[in-house]
Amino acid sequence: MMWSFFSRDSSKDFPYEIGEPVAGFDNYSIWQLHKAKRKGTLEEVSVFVYDIRSGSDTKCELAKASLKRLKTLRHPSILQYLDSLETDKMLYVATEAVDPLGTYFTKLATDNVQKGLYLAWGIFQITRALSFLNNDGNLRHNNVSAWSVFVNASGEWKLGSLEFVSAADGNPMPPVKIPVTLEVYDAPEKNDQSKLKAATKCSVDMWGLGCLVWEAFNGVLKQRSNLKDIEHIPKSLQSLYCELVGASPSNRPNPADIITRCRKPGGFFKNDLVDTLLFLEEIQIKDKAEKNRFFSGLTTHLDYFPDNVCKHKILPQLITAYEYGDAGSAVLAPMFKLGKLLDEVEYQKRIVPCVVKLFGSTDRVTRSRLLQQLDLFIAHLQPQVVNDQIFPQVAHGFLDTNATIREQTVKSIIHLAPKLNYNNLNVEVLRHFARLQARDDQGGIRTNTTVCLGKIAPHLHPQVRQRVLVSAFIRAMRDPFPPARVAGVLALAATQQYFLLSEVANRVLPSLCSLTVDPEKTVRDPAFKTVRGFLGKLEKVSEDPSLRETMEADVHTATPSIGNAAATWAGWAVTAVTAKFYRSQSDSSRPRPPLTGRNLSKPASLEQPSSSSLSTTTSSVTSMTSLEHESNDTSASASDYGNNDWDNENWGEMDTSQDPSSPLAASSNNGQLVAANALNEVRDGWDNEEWGSLEEDPCEEEEQAEQEQQQQQMARQSISSTTSSSQHHHQQQLHDMNDIIDPLSKLNSGSQLRPKELPNLSSSNTSPTANCNNISPPSSHLNNSTHNANWNSDSWADGEFEPLDEAGTGNSKLDEARRKREEKKLQRQRELEARRAQRVSGPMKLGAKKL
Repeated sequence: MMWSFFSRDSSKDFPYEIGEPVAGFDNYSIWQLHKAKRKGTLEEVSVFVYDIRSGSDTKCELAKASLKRLKTLRHPSILQYLDSLETDKMLYVATEAVDPLGTYFTKLATDNVQKGLYLAWGIFQITRALSFLNNDGNLRHNNVSAWSVFVNASGEWKLGSLEFVSAADGNPMPPVKIPVTLEVYDAPEKNDQSKLKAATKCSVDMWGLGCLVWEAFNGVLKQRSNLKDIEHIPKSLQSLYCELVGASPSNRPNPADIITRCRKPGGFFKNDLVDTLLFLEEIQIKDKAEKNRFFSGLTTHLDYFPDNVCKHKILPQLITAYEYGDAGSAVLAPMFKLGKLLDEVEYQKRIVPCVVKLFGSTDRVTRSRLLQQLDLFIAHLQPQVVNDQIFPQVAHGFLDTNATIREQTVKSIIHLAPKLNYNNLNVEVLRHFARLQARDDQGGIRTNTTVCLGKIAPHLHPQVRQRVLVSAFIRAMRDPFPPARVAGVLALAATQQYFLLSEVANRVLPSLCSLTVDPEKTVRDPAFKTVRGFLGKLEKVSEDPSLRETMEADVHTATPSIGNAAATWAGWAVTAVTAKFYRSQSDSSRPRPPLTGRNLSKPASLEQPSSSSLSTTTSSVTSMTSLEHESNDTSASASDYGNNDWDNENWGEMDTSQDPSSPLAASSNNGQLVAANALNEVRDGWDNEEWGSLEEDPCEEEEQAEQEQQQQQMARQSISSTTSSSQHHHQQQLHDMNDIIDPLSKLNSGSQLRPKELPNLSSSNTSPTANCNNISPPSSHLNNSTHNANWNSDSWADGEFEPLDEAGTGNSKLDEARRKREEKKLQRQRELEARRAQRVSGPMKLGAKKL
């Protein structure tokens, strides 16, 4: 038992599993190089093996000397020692996983730009290692060549093969090298004793560096005479190369001087790759401003860097710089770009934890850049991670006070939707979308909310989709902001396969028809096209009822066929809605100017009936796209401000039927429609009037008019009106029926009403509230042209989403004022009837009219 303990193979205690050898290396070294893995972790390493039994005593001494130097010399550009084991038979030395440069040449990229950058970085590292040995360590390497340089997984060049290292102040004679294949790298002074007197502490290593430079551009050196061929050596390096391989040892430069010369502008070591890697090595001593400048410009250079350098050298530094430093959000763009180089396992291990942590950041710049670059990493995120850790953080952006964050949060849902569960997508997202579409003060955000809803429609639950889409898009079509109306039209067309034909006939088409007289041509064009498409669809079903089932195939389908939508007449809308977003003010750093003290009664769109003044502020809006900004242009979008600031405030409290920027605003293009609507409203108001009011005395009528005018002023909340003109017209209505009957004939002929002819409309252009006070609402809630004040409701459909077509609650003060007026009318009628009863028995007064 004891004998087996002492006789067992001690190499089994070596914590590495030795694999196959690297072919060709043993021809230039006393070592055999093997690929290996650490037991347990399976981490890849390299193991140098020397067979003591088959080697001579000289070789054994060289191997042990090399091991001693490797243990004691520590430098970023010297091969990293991990472990060793010496037995009576073998000598094992474990290092970081590397390949000999002599065999690595075949793996170099053929691209001249990338290869040139990389070779400069490699030669720089070896020059730096020799400077450390010669100047700081006072040592000579004596064996510099492509076979003493090793390349690790990060693409870094490491100086190894330390068998012949000697003191710099010792014997200047170069050592005898084993094996003899290394003699091709011997300096010329080895065979000329007279030149040894001129040798310096670094002259031998500089000759070896010259040989390495030649091999970097020409391949492995076969004979010394080939060093004269400098055709493939870059011109910026040729003069230095000639100094390195010069016959006189004293003329060979010091490695420290080489670094200084070549790092100057235009020098061989002065390029983007070397600058980048040196900055990352010194990032701990850089200030925040320097880091931000560096990371901001890094992304554009990454395409020219070797993949292994980016993956194993730059990316880990970026992750470390963000997690443990103050690199800031500028590091995100290059980090996500380099993440594409990782396989799925590595990505989950290295990038995903960092992403989850970043989404918890309260820094707005970080959140903004994460949302902008979501498409770069969303494919690697598991649905559980998205729903449990990512989406709760993203949802905070819907409520952010910063418009840019809100808008980018809306856009991010397009990428998140396929991975969201039922509750997050069909409840939480739609709840936020309903609020943003109704109440957000940024027209661009309301527009992009509609666009996004159209894009995520295939991912919604069929029942939710059927209940929400039509109501949401119809509300968008009533938005005062023209691009929002365009988005509503395009979204309806793009999602047409999700609508029942009955819904198309009863809800979609009536709403679309109202936009055919929109002040904006960019709204009218897609509206006409969409109307024709829906009518054609209904006509086909009318001719062949069997097509109904095919037309409605996707309405109740959880995974509708995309081809069905693309092959239909709405293909143009699918392209428009899924291609772009609208560029809103929130994308610009330009601050919004304060609102001017503009009189609400005379908006620009009413004074310029030809095209509406909004046309100048939406010049970038095309008729067939849903208007996205994806460019890097930082100029402010004029669509949210300009000459129409008056209609950007408090949209949630205004009746859009009177909003000049609404599709139903008064203009010469739709004057007949407004007049007809006004007639309906007047008729509804007249149905509640009593003819007995014509018998009131003028003085009493003036008293009533004054009281009524005061109530109107209170209901309008300090909005000015022309009181004396209203009183005078009201008296004329009461004393002369012809002044009321005459406007009816003018309405029928399509003429525009004047305030003198319709007292109840005297202030209709002044304020939406004035119209509410003077005219009773129409009885029919299907009249979209007069009932669009509810477009800003927070809900879309039944249950949690209230129906869009239900009448709005209105302003409580307006309702109170209206109720008081009705009561006063009834009280007046009772008093008049009592007066009439008293006058029947008595004599008639002169000038009194008899009924």
